[in-house]
Amino acid sequence: MLYDIPAPAKLNLFLHVTGRRADGYHLLQTVFRFIDLNDRLDIDVRADGRICRETDMPGVPHDEDLVVRAAMALQRQTGCTLGAQLNLRKSIPSGGGLGGGSSDAASVLIALNRLWKTGLSRSELMQIGLKLGADVPVFIFGQNAFAEGVGEDLQAIKLPDCAYIVIQPAQNVPTVGVFQDPDLTRNTVPVKIMDFSGMTLSASSLSDQFHNDLQPVVLKRYPVVRQAFDWCSSTGLDVRMTGSGACLFAEFAQKNDADLAHQKMIAKMHSDFPELLKAEAPKFIQSVSVCDGLQEHPLRNWIES
Repeated sequence: MLYDIPAPAKLNLFLHVTGRRADGYHLLQTVFRFIDLNDRLDIDVRADGRICRETDMPGVPHDEDLVVRAAMALQRQTGCTLGAQLNLRKSIPSGGGLGGGSSDAASVLIALNRLWKTGLSRSELMQIGLKLGADVPVFIFGQNAFAEGVGEDLQAIKLPDCAYIVIQPAQNVPTVGVFQDPDLTRNTVPVKIMDFSGMTLSASSLSDQFHNDLQPVVLKRYPVVRQAFDWCSSTGLDVRMTGSGACLFAEFAQKNDADLAHQKMIAKMHSDFPELLKAEAPKFIQSVSVCDGLQEHPLRNWIES
């Protein structure tokens, strides 16, 4: 048994759509950054071979849950006859572009590979993960990464220590609709890893060469996300969207700077919208978190090769 297994969130420091394959998948370039906002998993081994989910996920049937699918995929790949009892505690917002479901699946693969003693290598686990979702492999890769292709072509990248404010608007964004929007830019000129790695990586210092191609589509289609983006910008935060949204983030060199900006942000929100102090008032921002950037995935060393 393994308890309190972390599954960290990720940020896309930029996200370019550089083309589209014949099968409809979009070609991307991005930099993945892990942050210390974590879901948590408890896993017990079962001798009967069953994969059982303890946590009810509204709207997600048992066999469609990524944590269940990940465990079943590892069983199929290895022929393992053991099962698992899975308990997931969510902290990462769903539908926010933070990769929570993909991270949960990756942590299940990594943990069960250890518990079941299936002995798969990192690359073998990444191949299983890719079949579950394009973002799963980076969490198994275990390092902040420059990614290309559909997100599976990964190169480790060194990022500076920094902190982030992560804002969850009170509106979910389905990924499929964003990628299908006719206004989505699909021909951004590809960049090279050295173009990015030589820059100071705060959102304010990223030039127009680095952006999120999905952000204009989301801001056009989702008015609550637009309201959150505009208000955060009006407070002086230099925010950008992660993934396909809806979550926004701002980067700071020090955790103290992020904490101070967070305090000012909350004070201004209460000043601008005193009605939000009432529990029944509608909110355009669901939550705000202050997180450290991580240099590597907390389970990276759980895989031998």
